Amino acid sequence: MTDDPTRRGYKSPLHCMTQTTPTCLWNDSADVDELAYAIENGAVGATCNPAIVLGMLKKDMAKSRSRIEELVVELPAATEDQIGWKLVEELSIRAAKLLEPAFETSHGRDGRLSIQVDPRLYRNTEAMVENAVAFAGLAPNMIVKIPATTAGIPAMEEATYRGVSINATVCFTLPQCIAVAESVERGLRRREAAGREIASISPMCTIMVGRLDDWLKVVMDKQGISVDPGCLEWAGVAVFKKAYGIFRERGYRLRLLSAAFRNHMHWSELIGADAVISPPYAWQKRFNASDVEVRSRIGDPVDPRLIDPLLSHFGDFRRAYAEDGLATAEFDRFGPTVRTLRQFIGAVGEVDALVRDVMLPDPG
Repeated sequence: MTDDPTRRGYKSPLHCMTQTTPTCLWNDSADVDELAYAIENGAVGATCNPAIVLGMLKKDMAKSRSRIEELVVELPAATEDQIGWKLVEELSIRAAKLLEPAFETSHGRDGRLSIQVDPRLYRNTEAMVENAVAFAGLAPNMIVKIPATTAGIPAMEEATYRGVSINATVCFTLPQCIAVAESVERGLRRREAAGREIASISPMCTIMVGRLDDWLKVVMDKQGISVDPGCLEWAGVAVFKKAYGIFRERGYRLRLLSAAFRNHMHWSELIGADAVISPPYAWQKRFNASDVEVRSRIGDPVDPRLIDPLLSHFGDFRRAYAEDGLATAEFDRFGPTVRTLRQFIGAVGEVDALVRDVMLPDPG
């Protein structure tokens, strides 16, 4: 059996990772109980979005209903949508408070709460910038997620220039990662040229590794392709590793973050990177119950025997894996982008509906 890191004085495999490698742990939720568990295991960040808030509200409907009722009274002219976003803000601020010690210790590099701009704005650069600036003002340790869409790329530059730490989301491909990095660099250079400080800015780029894997499985079924199913578990890892190498070579001033976990490789194969893994609570429990050896694997190349079938059979993997595989104008139509935006936008509608049921309960 693999050597158990807890026998070497660490609380868990994840805790061992955070103490012995540059790889950071975030919690993929703003739920304070789940975040407390993650912090015990070395976590220095967390995330929030409408989908996460929806799950948190449903987890304790009695408490959620009570708070919504209070907000309906406190904000008599507010729409259900405004109250829904007020809930997102409150839950994000509460989680951000737990991360303040890590924020102070790291001088702002870590200890961040990642809050997402309204996903319905994904086509409107100016609106996303204004939303990002407003969210950044909620707490000193906020980092704001902006989607890596056609309009999102210039929004990241402008938000960075205005002093916002951005975290690119809805990102699955190498072309998106590079576009994000170049956009952030432009924003930082503009800010430096204007004589404004950049030390407080800690930008990131999330790669939703598991969602690329998910999409290729959909494509395989749609096209009637048959490949070794094990290959499909490595697509996101391959993109992450290639992007990480390019980021290191070019000196981009932002870190990568791995999200959307589907298997342990989305964690284990990235250990050792100066990057972030952000598993949800359930996956943290699974990783900590595993006997996967905690060692640096970020420099281990993905076996070409796994990559070659993906390149041969899947045009969307070729687009995701090549630096010039997608033009910025094509980002919005890429399959995982469409699926993820639809999910995020749908979650906003579900939060609105939940608020509506409290504001206007069905009389029947």
